Amino acid sequence: MAKGVRMSDIAQRLGVSTVTVSKALADQKGVSEEMRERIKLLAEEMGYKPPVSSRQEEKRSYNIGVIMGEQYVEKYATFYWEFHQKIITCASQKNCYVIPEVLDSVRERDLEEPKLVQEDKIDGLIILGSIRTEYLRMLKKKCRVPVVYMDFYDKQLQEDCVISNSFYGAYYMTNYLFQMGHEKIGFVGTVLATESIMDRYLGYRKSLMEHGVQERPDWVLKDRSDDSSIYCYDRITLPQELPTAFVCNSDLTASRMVKSLLEAGYRVPEDVSLVGYDDWLFPGLCDVPITTYSVNMPQMAETGIDMLVRRIGGDDSRCNMKIIEGEIVIRGSVSRYGNKNGSRVPGL
Repeated sequence: MAKGVRMSDIAQRLGVSTVTVSKALADQKGVSEEMRERIKLLAEEMGYKPPVSSRQEEKRSYNIGVIMGEQYVEKYATFYWEFHQKIITCASQKNCYVIPEVLDSVRERDLEEPKLVQEDKIDGLIILGSIRTEYLRMLKKKCRVPVVYMDFYDKQLQEDCVISNSFYGAYYMTNYLFQMGHEKIGFVGTVLATESIMDRYLGYRKSLMEHGVQERPDWVLKDRSDDSSIYCYDRITLPQELPTAFVCNSDLTASRMVKSLLEAGYRVPEDVSLVGYDDWLFPGLCDVPITTYSVNMPQMAETGIDMLVRRIGGDDSRCNMKIIEGEIVIRGSVSRYGNKNGSRVPGL
């Protein structure tokens, strides 16, 4: 067998997907006889031969590309850098290799194809963190390898994705604040910026409605611009009248909320309580330990790698959305309000 020849090489030559090549070589359904013959002839011509035993199949390795937007890569370690490490660890356990690429804002705006895709270096691709729908649409047209979205989804496109339970995570966190006696509860996060923030906001709203509490629009605060996943606001503008507690869409947003409150003369949690989401914050960024909903990164990484490997191997089932549960982590950013005893919090 000619060294280095992969199914993606055959796919590139014929203008088809690696899934089509895999199915043709394995004599699976879903490929026309004409295309199957063309694929087999080219595979023989190029010197490619599939593994001949299940034992060899188990040892097969794949190159997996991971693309992250530059907004998720800062001077210090970020949530997505740690997530990337979890993906690398999981991939290595499954005999796969990870090739990262950072997508800068100019290339994203200009819809420039990633080098990993241009140079045909990968067998599958993970998009880690939300990027523009226009860019994702371009990738869907040009990328001939399977793709998995990690930690986001796009309602306009049908792709495999792995997300944390944003809706119920925020719902549980809001319920926890009610349990602690709070009834005046706000939300911090630009609702239209990402699907994840929208889901967390809706979970917050569900809890309010179940407790018979009317939402106050002035207590729904922005932490970035409407069309950006980047944290644009170093400080968050506070309302004239404060609630007793806030549900923040992330721990980083919670840390900036702490900063804004302290500068305005309020103490956390003595005057205002806060909860976050992610369970990730760079050491030293916030002096108040944030009560939060912990995202299960290892499980998300493993699920995403498994989905991608199955697709590379020829699985052509319908696209899946895998929702991974997390857990509440109670720290020091919430104080009990008054003497009201709350009911049990779902999810605890």
